[in-house]
Amino acid sequence: MSTPLPPQERVGYAVIGVGELTTAELLPAFALSRFSRLAALVSGDRAETERIAAGYGLTSQDVFTYDQLDELAQRQDIGAVYIVTPNSLHREQTERAAQAGKHVLCEKPMATTVEDAEAMVQACRVAGVKLMIAYRCQYTPQHWQARRLVQEGDLGDIRVMDSVHGQMEDDAGAWRLKRDLAGGGPLPDIGLYCLNTLRFLLGREPQEVSATLYQPQGEERFQEVEESLAWTMRFPGGILASCLTSYNVQTIRYLRVFGKEGWLSMDPAYAYQGLRLEVERASGREELNMDEEDQFTLEIDHFSQCILQNKTPFTPGEEGLQDQRIMAAIYQSAQEQRPVALEQIDGLDVFRGELPDSARSGGEQ
Repeated sequence: MSTPLPPQERVGYAVIGVGELTTAELLPAFALSRFSRLAALVSGDRAETERIAAGYGLTSQDVFTYDQLDELAQRQDIGAVYIVTPNSLHREQTERAAQAGKHVLCEKPMATTVEDAEAMVQACRVAGVKLMIAYRCQYTPQHWQARRLVQEGDLGDIRVMDSVHGQMEDDAGAWRLKRDLAGGGPLPDIGLYCLNTLRFLLGREPQEVSATLYQPQGEERFQEVEESLAWTMRFPGGILASCLTSYNVQTIRYLRVFGKEGWLSMDPAYAYQGLRLEVERASGREELNMDEEDQFTLEIDHFSQCILQNKTPFTPGEEGLQDQRIMAAIYQSAQEQRPVALEQIDGLDVFRGELPDSARSGGEQ
């Protein structure tokens, strides 16, 4: 594990968006960081945000409203922003942060359209700043151990994969149920974990998708977005992946990978804590006990290390853009009721950058 930097040498972050994820997960994650520090908060409610900021040693001078975002350019102690706002705001806020000379860590999904995702990549490239998408499941020791089992042949030739991520979204007024803000229903929110993590485990890109969705009539919650969506992906070598996501079920978050000589299961696979990895081979079944680490700290510190060392993040904007393209094809398939072919992409980890520390440490107890 890398030696922590003194606070004054760490990358300062302005967190944009002070909702539940920020207050419950991200702000505590900065307290565990070795290379990052909280420097400012940006929200639409100055009074409430000043109260929250005071609890983390920040002053009123460290609180900004959304219309003050450009003023971050004057803060030399802020090197990066972490965008945690509704999906449709990601493009504008990324472009403004890039113009202010700040590196950008953006929550998933990257955007609501392929065009917006492309514009975000271009804006950061032109400004000479880094862009990383916050795919926390590509930074945990548990997911990296699962990836090693898949890619190093422990399970034999991989043939089938499946993953389900569902939860109950019972607030009809939630922004996640508004198409203009979210860009879709459960697919870009929680189904994206299935899509992105299976791509990560294989390190390869799907060649074709086929999907179907259900959007009930007369249900207030699902007037604008789907309730549930199921899709399959065909990967090189005939590997088939089946995925399902829903906003109208009890919480479920698992993935499974089946090979000719064994299989692995993660259940839960996408929770913030308590990840469990189980594997079965000819020698029997075992649960692999891994060190528990804060997932948000891992991703934030990786981005800070890339900024300090001038390296490409493991999950750069191009990784988010690829997911955006696949999701667009999934929706197209569901709407047109036919399989949709994807661009054929050869090679491993084509859209990913520098390996994170969790890739190099075993993490087993």
